[in-house]
Amino acid sequence: MLLRRESFYTSIISSFIFSMAPFFSHFPLGQMTDLIYTEKELVQSLKEYIQAEESKLAAVKSWANKLDVLTLASTADPEVYLAHPVNAYKLMKRLNTEWSELESLVLQDPSDGFISNMTVHRQYFPDEEDEKGAAKALMRLQDTYKLDSESFSKGKLPGVHHNAILTVDDCYDMGKTAYNEADYYHAVLWMQQALRQMDAGEEHVVSKADVLDYLSYSVYQMGDLPRAIELTRRLVAIDSSHQRAGGNLRYFEKLLSKQLKELNQEVQEPATEEPIQLGTYKRPKDYLPEREIYEGLCRGEGVKMTSARRSRLYCRYHDGNRNPRLLLQPMKEEDEWDSPHIVRYLNALSDSEIEKIKELAKPRLARATVRDPKTGVLTTANYRVSKSAWLEGEEDPVIERVNQRIEDITGLTTQTAELLQIANYGVGGQYEPHFDFSRKDEPDAFKTLGTGNRVATFLNYMSDVEAGGATVFPDFGAAIYPKKGTAVFWYNLFRSGEGDYRTRHAACPVLVGCKWVSNKWIHERGQEFRRPCGLTEVD
Repeated sequence: MLLRRESFYTSIISSFIFSMAPFFSHFPLGQMTDLIYTEKELVQSLKEYIQAEESKLAAVKSWANKLDVLTLASTADPEVYLAHPVNAYKLMKRLNTEWSELESLVLQDPSDGFISNMTVHRQYFPDEEDEKGAAKALMRLQDTYKLDSESFSKGKLPGVHHNAILTVDDCYDMGKTAYNEADYYHAVLWMQQALRQMDAGEEHVVSKADVLDYLSYSVYQMGDLPRAIELTRRLVAIDSSHQRAGGNLRYFEKLLSKQLKELNQEVQEPATEEPIQLGTYKRPKDYLPEREIYEGLCRGEGVKMTSARRSRLYCRYHDGNRNPRLLLQPMKEEDEWDSPHIVRYLNALSDSEIEKIKELAKPRLARATVRDPKTGVLTTANYRVSKSAWLEGEEDPVIERVNQRIEDITGLTTQTAELLQIANYGVGGQYEPHFDFSRKDEPDAFKTLGTGNRVATFLNYMSDVEAGGATVFPDFGAAIYPKKGTAVFWYNLFRSGEGDYRTRHAACPVLVGCKWVSNKWIHERGQEFRRPCGLTEVD
């Protein structure tokens, strides 16, 4: 590269000298003197070009050093590194945004090798939607586990010993993502955090004016007009030519004056505190009626496990009604809840079986879908954030063995069950409260299968989770935590075939770590003599 640059510089000088040579004898001394100074200017221009190249090279080296440190940390143990949600978000942001900036820097003097590599790998990079999804996942964790922005930005999460920080610019980008989604509550939280870190003297690229611009309007949308006016005035003080800020300020002041006039109050002088006083705002209500109960259970709050209930829970050896495959090695069965009855089986999957299932599933993982309650059509939804794959028994002896084990344990036939579904929940991965069975007010989602409704759920936990990821039942206040190799089982329908609405459940967002599960949805057909009807609708 250096040789090419030197030859390029030489060619510039040579072409200049050769092109001027024929005119030397025709120039008087004064003009020749001018040429001396022209040459000096050219040399200076050449030096500036070299300096620009060296500055660019220094910038690229700085990028390389920073990324080298990051990749050394991330590749040492990728799963541990990605277990921290901040690391996962910053990886998405880095690949979608920062590598593009580096690409633009290198493109100033195109490098075939770099562009070739970028072209090959670009197809695998996360896009804008991926970065946005990672940011929204952090906000989801923030809400569910009641994490304040300041602690979150410092990477201080419950039960976590490895920290990963969010810079001013990271916080700004988080706030901007929320703002673009009209999520002004989170926009305020993260713009305020960006401002807080700015005032603490942290280095940043984004300007204070940009932060105040987003923050002031978001605060206005949250209904805090006096604070919106104060922030907008500060923005105008920083950038008096900011046209939108001037228009907003006039509108806000007029609106506040009108409101105070209606209340017979006087307009107060704006606060001038430094640093800027930050506001506290209440999270808006949303579409999920049991949101508070669900999120409380995810935090371990509101679990209704009383001493009286615990006294009714037992552990036992389970041989599947003297099933030959379980007689010599019965399953260890533990009661997790009494009514509805939920049990956990220990050692339901071996480590080798888990690894094989994950190996088979990974190439097929795709965004998990749900059935639209109005149309019955499978579609993606914001309330289910995970990736899933389906495995047939014929694909591998391990899958066949797992299916047979589920049949032996439950005493129910799996001939009419759905395929084994494998789900992977990454950072912020969740499945909000839902029913596994089809309700009467929905289109018959399983009509085409001809196997009836989902009578039972058998859920295998294929990983431990550092924090979060519990399976919770808001209706009766139960929380079941993942434990690798164990499985939980419950009936979704009463013996009569009526749905047990108490079994509405959710997969809490994964706070730290990665959650792998596999589940078998067992259907009604074929269970007529294995689980016969009772005498009442709710037996």
